Amino acid sequence: MTATQQQAPVASLLTGRTKRLALAGLFLSMFVSMLAMNVVGTSMPIIIADIGGTQAAFTWVVTATMLASAISTPIWGKLADLTSKKVLLQVSLIVFTLGSALAGTAQDPTALIIFRVLQGLGAGGLGTLGQIVLAEVVSPLERGKYMGIMGAIMAVATVGGPLLGGLITDTIGWRWNFYVAAPIAIIAIIMLQRTLHLQTIKRKIKIDYLGAALISAGFTSLLIWVTLGGSSFDWWSWQTIAMVGGGLIILALAVFVELRVEEPLIPLTLFKNRTFTLSVLASVAVGLAMFGTAVFLGQYMQLARGRTVIEASLLTLPMMGGVLISSTIVGQIITRTGKWKRYMVTGAIALLAGLLMMGQLRYDTTYWYVGVSMFVMGAGVGMTMQNLVLVVQNTVSPTQMGVASSAVTFFRTIGGTAGMSAMGAMLAIQVTNYITDGLAKLAPKDLAGAESLASGVLPKVSELPGPVRLVVESAYGHSIGNIFFAAAPVALLALIAIIFLPNIPLSSKSNAEKIAELRKNEEADPAGLGSATGSVTVLTDTTGPIVLPRRQGPTSPSTASDSAS
Repeated sequence: MTATQQQAPVASLLTGRTKRLALAGLFLSMFVSMLAMNVVGTSMPIIIADIGGTQAAFTWVVTATMLASAISTPIWGKLADLTSKKVLLQVSLIVFTLGSALAGTAQDPTALIIFRVLQGLGAGGLGTLGQIVLAEVVSPLERGKYMGIMGAIMAVATVGGPLLGGLITDTIGWRWNFYVAAPIAIIAIIMLQRTLHLQTIKRKIKIDYLGAALISAGFTSLLIWVTLGGSSFDWWSWQTIAMVGGGLIILALAVFVELRVEEPLIPLTLFKNRTFTLSVLASVAVGLAMFGTAVFLGQYMQLARGRTVIEASLLTLPMMGGVLISSTIVGQIITRTGKWKRYMVTGAIALLAGLLMMGQLRYDTTYWYVGVSMFVMGAGVGMTMQNLVLVVQNTVSPTQMGVASSAVTFFRTIGGTAGMSAMGAMLAIQVTNYITDGLAKLAPKDLAGAESLASGVLPKVSELPGPVRLVVESAYGHSIGNIFFAAAPVALLALIAIIFLPNIPLSSKSNAEKIAELRKNEEADPAGLGSATGSVTVLTDTTGPIVLPRRQGPTSPSTASDSAS
């Protein structure tokens, strides 16, 4: 092997105290994004009402963030396969924090949506890069425990965020909710710089911009149709033909592009992997349940039960308790036993049962029933969400870890976004119908204050007179129960997909260890005699053969350590 062909030494793997500190920085960065996203959750009805937004604006303030997160996720994942994961994680933290801070200055729904898009771009990176970096440091067998910790972090942030947000909203104003993440983000960036030293296999960066644009435009067209259909225009109209037809044509073009570009944003060959395909289907349903319940439960507690922001946060604790308990315990069991499928099937059943139970919610449903329903739902999410990423990471090539992990996250977010848009559109239509019917039954003397409902702006329930308030609470309670029940068939799809997942044992090697072994075998076979294609296929286990592209002299990728970045 010539001097120009010699490979850089493999960076030492993280172990001991260094590994623990690096993981602490990683988890802190993930906590930042989850806290900042949830701190405004239960305050959102007040925020939208304060800046004069409608129910459609409420849905799009949330949907825009998730859509931006979803579209950016594959790009972050592809970059993670091509360059420094640590630098990407730090950049995503900066983008997310900047978007959050700007959102706090918004004076109208349009500005808030724009700044939330920027926030979503950073959130897309934090969500997928956290899982990619974890896979780089920890083996699939050991990763179950840490996936449980990630689930627990999500639960704590989801519980603590709304409580903190409610306190801030009731004391110094809702705008400060968007600033709370900045100090923690700065600490996370510094910790990552000092502790996270990863091997980086750098390759020429070729981003599929055309594919990204087509995927974004296609899904955006469909989501706008779902949000506005039935309210701004009829379901069967020229707008529907334009948006649905146009969206599907654009997505078909995206598939055509992805099949032909050198570095596709979402390699369609991944769908040949049965585990990947079934996990994507299940992730769509989990995303709908996770995002939909988090958003619409806040509306249920405030608009159907007349609770304050802090009270609404406390009343949603059972759901996050279910996530926290199930993800932590199941994660530990998976690491100790190596068994995962039975727990994911149980989680999918709990997910379906939880949605069916929550489909019975009304404005006067007893709180113990609401709490049990939320706990069952949360347990289902906790047992399935992170583990779907785990089983995919266990079966793909180490050089495709980024795109595979980000693709699962992408489809989960798209599922949640589409589900929320559909649920939001359904909610807006049903609320209008129920309120109209309810007001028609009131005596003229009881209609005082009803004129404020005509604008479509989200009402401040506490300011409505008694009879009108009861009509509004009943309308929201019945409508929110209906949209949860309508989402149950999607959970059934998740259950079927998880049942048919191949029960492949978890590997005991981290992604970095697999790549190190591949490089070691490549050095032992410099002429490529073991491969007729110029690639090195050297590691075959329960996950199948892993193929690593052979380096080609001085133009080949270089291996470096993030410790220098």
